[in-house]
Amino acid sequence: MKTRTPYATLPDQAYWRRAVAALPADQVDPVPERPRVRLGPQDRVMTAGSCFAQHIARYLRLGGFNALITETAHPMISPKNAALYNYGTFTARYGNIYVARQLLQLFKRVYGLYSPREDVWQSADGALIDPFRPQIQPGGFATPREYDLDREQHFSAVRAGFETADVLVFTLGLTEAWVSKEDGAVFALCPGVAGGSFDPARHMFHNFTVSETVADLTEFTSLLRKVNPNARIILTVSPVPLIASASGRHVLSATTYSKSVLRVVCGMLEESQPEVMYFPSYEIILGPQSRGGYLAEDLRSVTEEGVAQVMRLFFRKLAGVDLPLGQQPTDREPTGDATTREMGRLVKLVCDEEILDAQDAGST
Repeated sequence: MKTRTPYATLPDQAYWRRAVAALPADQVDPVPERPRVRLGPQDRVMTAGSCFAQHIARYLRLGGFNALITETAHPMISPKNAALYNYGTFTARYGNIYVARQLLQLFKRVYGLYSPREDVWQSADGALIDPFRPQIQPGGFATPREYDLDREQHFSAVRAGFETADVLVFTLGLTEAWVSKEDGAVFALCPGVAGGSFDPARHMFHNFTVSETVADLTEFTSLLRKVNPNARIILTVSPVPLIASASGRHVLSATTYSKSVLRVVCGMLEESQPEVMYFPSYEIILGPQSRGGYLAEDLRSVTEEGVAQVMRLFFRKLAGVDLPLGQQPTDREPTGDATTREMGRLVKLVCDEEILDAQDAGST
């Protein structure tokens, strides 16, 4: 006589063959049927994180939702130049936030809870560079006053985002970072890459662990609740691999480590905090069901088809609406030869770490 086991009543989503292997990629849906966070058209959605996080704001605008922007360009600046100076890329002009410690550090800085000792860099031509958003201002800032005024405005905009957002979507991208030996400040890039100069006596490489990242995000959510008690948080993990690793590991192994840590962290935060939800962008793009179909030839860039699949599930499950097919935002129409057509399938993103690929032994 057979014993009835708990597996007998499990839904199809619990079985690999039924929920993954037997379905085409665009029908595999790992998002919970009853997501913890729901979105309405009026919800103010703050976006932050790695390069992949930039897709959220694009699609929110397409779907008629409220992508919160608190730091806007002067009306006289053309849309093209506004984008060049990173206005509208995220809620405020903080650039890419790759590791959780950066997000916590940003919160503490804008509320006067922490002031890094190394808070300005100088370029070769004397321009001033912000170490925590080094590529936000092409050419840097001309004078200390310009630098200080822009940072003051920026901090005010970030505070407005934290205090008024109904939902914060944060995409974790990396565990590797460069930090100050003096006070632990986390830089957006290794000093010397996009400003400043690298000094092994003052700067060191650090690869964040699960426990460190959980602690950082736990502290951040606690601080956020003090200024915005009702904010809901959606965490995602970027499917984009590391462009370079200073860990000493092969970049493939280093990428696996980073993404594994971040995925575990998201699961732990979701289990411990009712207001936090994990959205599986990573699994949708890189799961075996996609058979690599959402990646470009460089095996790193995500195609627009992949982004669209992620965002269709995002809106369908979290907002109860279907994103119209054929209306995904693109930067250019795919025309011309094969290379041009392939580039048309990709999305132009502002990624600070792209500059690392030029830092080989022959670079100057």
